[in-house]
Amino acid sequence: MRLVFAGTPETALPSLRALLDASRHEVVAVVTRPDAQAGRGRKVHPSPVAQLAEEAGIEVLRPAKAGDPEFLARLKAIGPDCCPVVAYGALLPQSALDIPAHGWINLHFSLLPAWRGAAPVQHAILHGDEITGAATFQIVKELDAGPVYGVVTEEIRPSDTSGDLLARLADSGAGLLAATLDGVEDGTLAARPQPPDGVSYAPKINVDDARADWSAPAMRVDRLVRACDPNPGAWTQFRGQRLKLGPVRLSPDAAPLAPGEIRAAKASVHVGTATHPVELTEVQPQGKRLMTAPEWARGVRAGEGDRFE
Repeated sequence: MRLVFAGTPETALPSLRALLDASRHEVVAVVTRPDAQAGRGRKVHPSPVAQLAEEAGIEVLRPAKAGDPEFLARLKAIGPDCCPVVAYGALLPQSALDIPAHGWINLHFSLLPAWRGAAPVQHAILHGDEITGAATFQIVKELDAGPVYGVVTEEIRPSDTSGDLLARLADSGAGLLAATLDGVEDGTLAARPQPPDGVSYAPKINVDDARADWSAPAMRVDRLVRACDPNPGAWTQFRGQRLKLGPVRLSPDAAPLAPGEIRAAKASVHVGTATHPVELTEVQPQGKRLMTAPEWARGVRAGEGDRFE
C-alpha cells in the first residue's frame, strides 16, 4: 500500500523505521507537527519524524491544522491507500479521515478501551496497573473510540518510569502496526468494536498535576514520580524554591516521619508520607544541575524541622 505516515516525537520513530526498512509498503510522505522551538537556546527544530523522513528523502507535510485546505488538497493529490498514525499530536477532521481508502490507523499505547487520550502510559503507571500494552485501531471522530485491529501486551515493572515503558511499547508496537497494515491490505484482518465497559481516560498530565503530595501514601508518591519521568517531571517545593524529584525508593522500615518532613543523613535523605517514608535518590534545584539527594541536603543544610511545602 501507499502510505502517508503521521507522527511527531521520537516515540513514533520505531514504527516509521519499521515501515521504511522492513515492510512491503511504500511510505510516500509523512505528516508531522510544524517545526518548534526546543533546547536551551530555543532554536527552531524539525520534529524527530520530520528529520528521519528528510534523511530518507520523503516528502514532509507540516500543516498548522490537519483541516487546512492546502494540506487536504496535497493529501488528495498524493493519494495514499492508508495513513498510519503514531503520536501525531493533533486532531484529524473528518475531511482528512475520508481521503485514504483504508482510513487512518492509529497505534495507541494502551489496551483500549482503557486509557483513551493523550497520556495513556503515564496514567497506567500512576494508577498502579500491572499490565498495559498497545493497540492498533481505526480512527473515528470520537476520541480513541474506533474499532481495534490488534493488541500487544506489556508488563509494567515496579521500577518503570513512563519513559522506560513507552520505549518498550514503541518497539513492540512498531511490529504490531506493520502486521496490521499487512492484514488490512490482504483483507485478512477485520477491526472489532471496542467493548462499552472498561472505558477510562488519560488526559495530559501538566506541571501542576506533577507536584508531589506528601500527605498521600508512599506508593502514590512513587507512582507519581515514575509516571512523570521524564515529562513533565515530578516536583516539590522547599523554602519557596521548586525542587525536581528523581526516582524515590520505598522505605517501609525507616523510622517514621510526618508528611513532608525531611530527615537528612550523610548518605541518605528520607521524606515522610501518609504511610512510611520514601528515600530521595536524585533531585534538581531550580536553575541548577541534577545532583544526589545527600549532596543537595548538604548544600542547603537541611536539618531538623525542615519539610517540603
